[in-house]
Amino acid sequence: MAQKRKRLSVVGLTALRLGLTSFGGPVAHIGYFRQMYVTRKKWISDEQFADLTALCQFLPGPASSQLGMAIGIGRAGLLGGIVAWLGFTLPSALLLTLFAFLSRHGAIADAGWVRGLNLAAVAVVAQAVWSMGRTLAPDKPRIAMVAASAAFAISVPGALGQLAPIALCGIAGVLFLKPRGEAMPLTPERQERSEARPANRRTATGAVVCLVLFAALLAALPALAAAWPHASARLADIGYRAGSLVFGGGHVVLPMLHDEIVGGGFTDERSFLAGYGAAQAVPGPLFTFAAYLGAASATGTESIFRAILLLISIFLPSFLLVAGVLPFWSRLREFRTTRAALSGVNASVVGILLAALYDPVWIGTIHNETELIAAGVGFLAIAVWGCPPWLLAVAAAVTGLLIY
Repeated sequence: MAQKRKRLSVVGLTALRLGLTSFGGPVAHIGYFRQMYVTRKKWISDEQFADLTALCQFLPGPASSQLGMAIGIGRAGLLGGIVAWLGFTLPSALLLTLFAFLSRHGAIADAGWVRGLNLAAVAVVAQAVWSMGRTLAPDKPRIAMVAASAAFAISVPGALGQLAPIALCGIAGVLFLKPRGEAMPLTPERQERSEARPANRRTATGAVVCLVLFAALLAALPALAAAWPHASARLADIGYRAGSLVFGGGHVVLPMLHDEIVGGGFTDERSFLAGYGAAQAVPGPLFTFAAYLGAASATGTESIFRAILLLISIFLPSFLLVAGVLPFWSRLREFRTTRAALSGVNASVVGILLAALYDPVWIGTIHNETELIAAGVGFLAIAVWGCPPWLLAVAAAVTGLLIY
C-alpha cells in the first residue's frame, strides 16, 4: 500500500511539473512528455511512447492529455491516470479561472514573453521529431512513410490529414515491414500474464464498463439538457459532446465551444476571444479553456461551480475512452501482425509531428532571422547540451521580453 501511494505521488508530481512548464500547445506537449517520460524517467520506451501517441491520435479529444492519462494508467492504474490528469491540468485551469475573475483580457497572445515561449516550443518539437525519427524510422521504407505522412498532413488539414496516413502506414507496415499473421512467441512473461485470468477479466470488465459509460453519457446528457434546461445541465452536455466528438486537439474544439457558449448566451464574443488569448499564455492543455468559459459565464460561487463542471465534462470522455481502450490495445500489441502495423504507424506519427513542426509551429512562430536564430539555439540547447525543457522555457520567456 505504501509503495502504491509513493508511486501515485511520483506520477502526480511529475505530471504537475509538466503542467507548470509545458507551453506551446499539444504538439509541443508531446515533445515535453517524451523528454520527461522517455528520456528522463525512462518509464516507457520510444516505441511504446509512439504507440500510445498513435492510439491517442485515433481517439477524439485532447491527444496530449490522453497521452498523459495513458502513461499514468500504465504506471499506477486508473487512479494513476486521474492523478496524472490532475497534475497536468490544474495549473492552467486555475490560471484561466483567475483570468476570468480578474477580467484581465488584454492582447496576451502578443506579449513578448509569450512569443518567446513559442520559440521554445519550436525547439522542443524539432528535437522530438529528430530523436523519434532516428529511433522509429531507421530504414528507407519507414523514412518514405515519414515523408509521405508529412506531405499528406500538410496538404490535407484537419483530422483526415492525421488519421488517413496513420491507417495507410499501418497497412503498409503489415504488408512490407514484418511477417504477417503469426503471434509472438509465448515467453515466460507472457505465459505468466496469460495465467492471471481473474485479473485480466477484471481489467477487461472495467474497460467495458468505461466504454459503456462513455456511450451512455453521450446519449443521456443531451436528453437531460432538453428535459431540464438548467445552465448546469446544458454546460455538462456542451462540454461532454465537445470532448467526445472533436478530433485534432484543443484548437479544433474552439468552433464548437464558440457556437454553443456564445450562441447559447453564456458569454459574449469579446469575452470568448479574450479568454482564448489568455489560454495561449498558460502551460498545459488548451481544453482548460473550458474552465475559463465556465467561470466567465456566471458570478460569485456559481462561477467556480461552472468552471469545475465544464472542465470535468470536457475531459471525462477522454478518460473513459483511454481507460476503455488501453487494456485491449496492450494485448493486441503482443501479436506480430499488430507490431508490424505499429512499425508503420510509428513512422507515420513522426511524419505527422514533422508536418506540425512546419505548420502551425514553424509558420506561426518564425517570421525573421532573429527568431530563426533563437529557435536554432534552443534546439541545440536541448539536443546537444542537454538543457531541461522547463529551463529553456524560462530562458525563452526572458529572451522574448528583450527582443520584442
